Amino acid sequence: QVQLVESGGGSVQSGGSQRLSCTTLGLTFDDYTMGWFRQAPGKEREGVSCIDWTGASTYYADSVKGRFTISRDNAKNTLNLQMSGLKPEDTAMYYCAAHFQGACPMSSASMMITWGQGTQVTVSS
Repeated sequence: QVQLVESGGGSVQSGGSQRLSCTTLGLTFDDYTMGWFRQAPGKEREGVSCIDWTGASTYYADSVKGRFTISRDNAKNTLNLQMSGLKPEDTAMYYCAAHFQGACPMSSASMMITWGQGTQVTVSS
């Protein structure tokens, strides 16, 4: 059974940093495009960043470019998101996503995506 388990969320002050991790079980990590989405209350889920299964291609939403860095550790089957310069508008539930040899950027509408349960990030001003 495929499982994605996020960790690293919590509360942080504006301008601070936080690192999210997604540990995967039950899949051949090297074959999966991995990404992060987020959803704030009353808003649609939006793609934040992704890295394709080859590791050669990455995507960042305009709102996080220059502040967030995505990386993958194939040896540990783990996806990371280093967030810096956090803003109150970054407050959301962050979800890890996996798509077998999928395209990056990823579409939240895809039925081929496996989702984690999410981890809350709260940025206070």
